[in-house]
Amino acid sequence: MAHALVLGCGYVGLELGRQLAESGHDVTGVRRSDDGLAAVESAGFSPARADVTDPDSLAPLPDADWLVFAASSGGRGAEAARRVYVEGLQNVIDEYGGRASQPDRLVYTSSTGVYGDHGGGWVDEETSLDPTTDKTRVLAEAERVAVEDASAAGIDGTVARFAGLYGPDRYRLDRYLTGPVTEGYLNMVHRDDAAGAVRFLLEADAARDDVVLVVDDEPVDKWSFADWLADECGVSHPPKRTKEERLDDPDLSEAARRRILTSKRCSNDRLRELGYEFAYPTYRTGYRAAIDAFRESADDSDATSDAE
Repeated sequence: MAHALVLGCGYVGLELGRQLAESGHDVTGVRRSDDGLAAVESAGFSPARADVTDPDSLAPLPDADWLVFAASSGGRGAEAARRVYVEGLQNVIDEYGGRASQPDRLVYTSSTGVYGDHGGGWVDEETSLDPTTDKTRVLAEAERVAVEDASAAGIDGTVARFAGLYGPDRYRLDRYLTGPVTEGYLNMVHRDDAAGAVRFLLEADAARDDVVLVVDDEPVDKWSFADWLADECGVSHPPKRTKEERLDDPDLSEAARRRILTSKRCSNDRLRELGYEFAYPTYRTGYRAAIDAFRESADDSDATSDAE
């Protein structure tokens, strides 16, 4: 069994650490705050305090066979993202590349936002990157660091390029059930499969010095998804709006405008060919728990109203 160090145990990192520990690996989860460390401990693996933007804080961390860089910039702007994803990742590579016992693998968790707009067409690992925002340009630069700079330090790097994450606490039913829903494509992956894919790449010794798209089997049109979700939840279809209607909003931020103008469908053929089996192959299975909870809540509400 390997010793894995997960740097940034947030939404995916906690689940990844739990899965790796369940598989018998020795796992250390790195967080900065007391609450973060408590969350790691509650998930069933060992916590360690460090901040990837502070090189001195990395020195006390234990040696590891596998590094997973899943740190977050906290939703802030491009400069904050650069400090974490580029400079923080470089700090980790410098620290572990200089050790007598170097890691064998590094996995960096990136985003499909690095593709830019492809007019609704399909993209895969061979598609050229065209990031359209300062933040996604930072992510593309971090991908280069994860493969090229890690290799130069003697560590084999892998980029796991995540589609939109959903799952427990992130189903966002209200967004799609109440609307209005703007047209476009959704590329999604359940949290458990995002973590599961990284675990698989490590345990199967797959995709060294390479990139793998982590997305489920079925990109879906947002309008179709919203109507399906409404039908499953037993409510009316939400109102819709075209991209043009949304872009006419004078209060629309520039970042939101770029997101609306970015359209693509992401292929998981490579991940499937490597042998990964999805727990939730499409949104139809991935959203079932949220739909059941919604309908149960609605039934309870109806029962309370009848009693009154």
